Amino acid sequence: MTNNIIVAIDGYSSCGKSTLAKALAKKLHYIYVDSGAMYRAVALYFLRNNINTHDHAQIERALKDIHLNFHSRDYETHITLNGEEVSEEIRQMPVSEKVSEVSALKEVRREMVKQQQRMGQSKNIVMDGRDIGTTVFPNAPLKIFMTADPAVRAQRRYDEIHPKNPEITLEEVFENIAHRDYQDTTREESPLVRATDAIILDNTNLTPDEQLQFALDKVEKLKV
Repeated sequence: MTNNIIVAIDGYSSCGKSTLAKALAKKLHYIYVDSGAMYRAVALYFLRNNINTHDHAQIERALKDIHLNFHSRDYETHITLNGEEVSEEIRQMPVSEKVSEVSALKEVRREMVKQQQRMGQSKNIVMDGRDIGTTVFPNAPLKIFMTADPAVRAQRRYDEIHPKNPEITLEEVFENIAHRDYQDTTREESPLVRATDAIILDNTNLTPDEQLQFALDKVEKLKV
């Protein structure tokens, strides 16, 4: 297969973007780039080095020293921070408590886009997010925009989190998804919009296997 194929997957929350992206990358033996993990790795670096998130000059200096990469091992995707494997550490509570603050910084978002673009220069990758096909890889040969009926998305999310949080209601989940949709589509920095050349994947009535096959069929066409 042609080298340097980029598959950009965007879409609304709770549409199964990461599920599709991971499955597609595994099937194709591509690198799966988890954009969320990148922001967590930056948060880890900021914690380790006591970076003041209100000091813009310090933030800019720190970002110049942060180099991230993804690699696959045992069919799982791992992230390295300046050559160090940090896949487990970035999921720990200290990072979880810091990542929202760090990822909201414009300097961080700009740098992550640059590094995401660098990763796409020499690797076959699948990347999911909110602005991958519009901001990160506007020239990606395959862009998929995922959507689904809000009620179905809420039910899927509810089924996922209810075992861990039995107090939550379906109505609360539905309202949360609606709020996230509003935030994603109206924010000033890289809002969620469908790229004009993105293929819409409405998985309201599709199984994970069916949506994977949908994406595989689109990748096959790139070989021609």
